[in-house]
Amino acid sequence: MAGVELCEPIQLYNILNQATKSSRLAERNYLCLIDARTKREYDESHLITAIRMKRDPSGSYIVPPSANLDYVRHCVVYDGTTEILSSDYVEDVAADEEINARSGSAMRCARVVQEYTRFPVRVLKGGYERFTISYHFLQTQKIFWMPRELEDFLPYPVEIVPGKLYMGNYIQACHRQMQKDLHIQAHVNVSEEVDTCFPDDSDKVLHISVPDSPEADMLTFFGDVCHFIERHTQQDAVLVFSTLGISRCCTAVMAYLMHSCKLYLKNAWRYVQNCKNDIRPNRGFVRQLSEWEARLYLSSVTNISEPSY
Repeated sequence: MAGVELCEPIQLYNILNQATKSSRLAERNYLCLIDARTKREYDESHLITAIRMKRDPSGSYIVPPSANLDYVRHCVVYDGTTEILSSDYVEDVAADEEINARSGSAMRCARVVQEYTRFPVRVLKGGYERFTISYHFLQTQKIFWMPRELEDFLPYPVEIVPGKLYMGNYIQACHRQMQKDLHIQAHVNVSEEVDTCFPDDSDKVLHISVPDSPEADMLTFFGDVCHFIERHTQQDAVLVFSTLGISRCCTAVMAYLMHSCKLYLKNAWRYVQNCKNDIRPNRGFVRQLSEWEARLYLSSVTNISEPSY
């Protein structure tokens, strides 16, 4: 068994918003999101793509026959308010389902599910209530999703610093509802396209027009990026974006994390990769990040010749 671990709300948000050419939610073995709340709680609200878990007469959770969990990469279970992983819970499930749902039903469900999967089962910290406080726009009354609907689901920018810093592509940067939902009030635009959300407000946009080319210079602008993000995240949320959201914006975000969060390049890389799993800064940008590391820490700590870079 791979075990059970806690999942922070930001982790689930980023899992839901991964994409390649289309949303990864349409991939068969990508995500299984399991709702372990009571029927009454479930009837009131849902999260996108969640499977409703059922119980047998003894109160034990039953994995639906249609849920083939062997190779599912992300299996996340949530109830109403679970905060910790604990073995202490109400034994008599049938006696008071309402109380029991707030006493570890996600943990009990996860213990059943872990028998069927090769990867750790994650229990959402704070449950449905905490997640929907921050991400209310992912709530839905829809129960069944067709594969085409999931393919057409438009992912939001991934979240780097909770409520403060996001990273995405040009389409997401032009989507005004996304800016509103995430309370984004400033952009770092590292693409050659023109910003459409704040076209006439230079104070809200830092535009660094560079091509995604190994010869392009981003190092010169790393300081400007860091100072702009630091200034605006004191009050608002900032979106860093490039055309596709996989090279230039990732480079800018890593430069910021190295400067403001005192991370070495290898740690900043790992952190951003955990937020967005398809980052691919070109080799020129990787070398510039290595030089930025040397300037900040007086030596190059990260070996960028390793295959992971």
